[in-house]
Amino acid sequence: MLKELLETGYGVKEDLNCAEKILYGANRAYQLGFDRDDLKVAAGFGGGMAIESVCGALTASIMVLSRLYVQDRAHESDRIKDLVKELFDLYAEEMGSIICAPLKEQHRTKETGCHTVIVKAAEILDTIIARNQQDASEEVKPGEDSA
Repeated sequence: MLKELLETGYGVKEDLNCAEKILYGANRAYQLGFDRDDLKVAAGFGGGMAIESVCGALTASIMVLSRLYVQDRAHESDRIKDLVKELFDLYAEEMGSIICAPLKEQHRTKETGCHTVIVKAAEILDTIIARNQQDASEEVKPGEDSA
């Protein structure tokens, strides 16, 4: 969903940074309900929070997971921690790092910028969300028999 949206160039014309592309795109792909002002929260996370720390595509992915899987606050369950750990582990395994500086060095080009970095974050996010939707649909609802 999100991966396909970003592969078609979503956010390029609007000059969105990596974090903005993920959050704005996810808002559209997953119908998160963020308004234009809400989406501004991603602005400062681009370029690894402007200091080439954790990749902005990943920090925005955490925002998406939080919106989808936290009902009120993080301390209610360990689920968000597990999802973030999974996101970071899968991303580091496939891309070699979660840190902006080495990601830029290895994957950024003058022609496409950090497109590969952003699309990979979207692909992993799509996978995590699809699996969690599948898990939720397989859970037995209160009052239903498991047989």
